[in-house]
Amino acid sequence: MDVFSADHEQVVFCHDRPTGLRAIIGIYSTALGPALGGTRFYPYANEEAALADVLALSQGMAYKNALAGLDLGGGKAVIIGDPERIKTEALLRAYGRFVESLGGRYYTACDVGTFVEDMDIVARESRFVTGRSPAYGGAGDSSVLTAFGVFQGMRASAEHVWGSPTLAGRRVGVAGVGKVGRYLVENLLGDGATVVITDVKPRAVQAILARHPEVEVAADTAALVRLPLDVYAPCALGFALDDEVVEVLRARIVCGGANNQLAHAGIDKALADRGVLYAPDYLVNAGGVMQVEDEIHGYNAERARLKAVGIFETSQRVFALADAEGVPPAAAADRLAERRMAEIGRLRTIRL
Repeated sequence: MDVFSADHEQVVFCHDRPTGLRAIIGIYSTALGPALGGTRFYPYANEEAALADVLALSQGMAYKNALAGLDLGGGKAVIIGDPERIKTEALLRAYGRFVESLGGRYYTACDVGTFVEDMDIVARESRFVTGRSPAYGGAGDSSVLTAFGVFQGMRASAEHVWGSPTLAGRRVGVAGVGKVGRYLVENLLGDGATVVITDVKPRAVQAILARHPEVEVAADTAALVRLPLDVYAPCALGFALDDEVVEVLRARIVCGGANNQLAHAGIDKALADRGVLYAPDYLVNAGGVMQVEDEIHGYNAERARLKAVGIFETSQRVFALADAEGVPPAAAADRLAERRMAEIGRLRTIRL
């Protein structure tokens, strides 16, 4: 892979042999401020797959932060390996040293495979860590606010499609209920929706059923997308929407918490051509980044929640622009994010 063709500002390869740390930090843009994005700890098949993921995720974070109205750029990090096997205090602290070496160009937080307790350890070596536990002045698990933001985006999607901002009486399929999906289920049931779930980990499904035995369970994601759903919510790993899924999907709306849901360019248009409204992932799952951004300034839960409520209105703006310009919502969201990065980023050329 040609790293320079990715148009990122900086890509940092981090290696500490004694702890087994192999990490990559990608900084896509600092036009709006320091790059913020979580650390993903995952057993990638190879280094090329890890690099492709961090490049895509860091670019997505730049667009997410811009569209969310935050004064932050976009970055991401990946640690290569199985966190259940190789995650140690020494490895996390070694990683923290590399984050600190960037001098504040990159702020890290939780992602797949990392948790608030891990960020507390990373923060013992770096000042540029957010998403920490309340015991250390942090906001705790950002999955709660991420799910709440997805729910706001789903309400706006329902209003756009059916004329009412509620999921009451609708059947929603949630793929992945380990983190964000678990809390999204709570929001949906509270709004009167019928929920169908699936997850590769049986214990995640059982945890939902223990609290909500009325929830239905699909055998796997392939079975879930073929069900007669009103809304499909991908909440696991990326690239959930490929040509096969688009062909069989029966839902009218796709709105979920997973990052980078589109398997390739053109999937958003294919969904639109089939009459499916796609709520761009980085638009609706910005609640978590709003929470960790708020923590940088001294966390205020009510202030952070109000920011996440704004995802409803931002979603309305995206859908309205998409209709006005005759483009899929993903293209409309990109235009709004790029416009803000260009307009606000330009102000940095004014010398103070």
